[in-house]
Amino acid sequence: MEDRNDSPPDREPAPPLMEKVLAALGELVIEYHRERGDDRIHVARENIAAAAQILRDSPGLSFDMLIDVTAIDYCGQPDGFRFQAPIMDQNRPIARRVSHSRHRVAMPERGPLPRFAVVYHLLSTALIHRLRIKCRVPEEDPAIPTVTGIWPGANWLERETYDLYGIRFSGHPDLRRIFLYDEFVGHPLRKDYGKQEEQPIQEYVGPGGHLPRRPYIGRTGQD
Repeated sequence: MEDRNDSPPDREPAPPLMEKVLAALGELVIEYHRERGDDRIHVARENIAAAAQILRDSPGLSFDMLIDVTAIDYCGQPDGFRFQAPIMDQNRPIARRVSHSRHRVAMPERGPLPRFAVVYHLLSTALIHRLRIKCRVPEEDPAIPTVTGIWPGANWLERETYDLYGIRFSGHPDLRRIFLYDEFVGHPLRKDYGKQEEQPIQEYVGPGGHLPRRPYIGRTGQD
């Protein structure tokens, strides 16, 4: 990850909004990037609450709305990594004989960086500008401080990210699943979650209910 203080001398100067962000946050910003009009900064996960407070309260920034909180499973690869997954859903004899083979998980190689990135999308309703924050979170300790004390709307957004990615938000007032039931095993937006696995907690009576159910293989665990 490139540090902003080590940027090459011929790097394009930061746009006005980013200059204000860098001046306000100082060393809290690990790296910044702009692409096609989108401004993004990287912040260490332990500094997210402090950075959020400054971004909300600084008069020239006034990021009073948290539009979204989500995550990305980078498998430890850097931002912008592209993985050409093999195509398994082809009309080949093996795919016709073993229908679920088309759902096999194709994983990229693990990289040296923390596996996940938590992403915050901010908006200033007064100044009409946007900013994206990324914080890397390691697989062995997928936790980051909550920002519900700064933007109350983060409550459900953080619960969604916890439910689907298994990332815990320390200090959250009510961190529990929001889409899936409590008995659900695993987190379905992680890249290693087997999408063919089914986990019914009651008798299934929908389409194909008369067919044998595929058992849960148990490759993923629940935090």
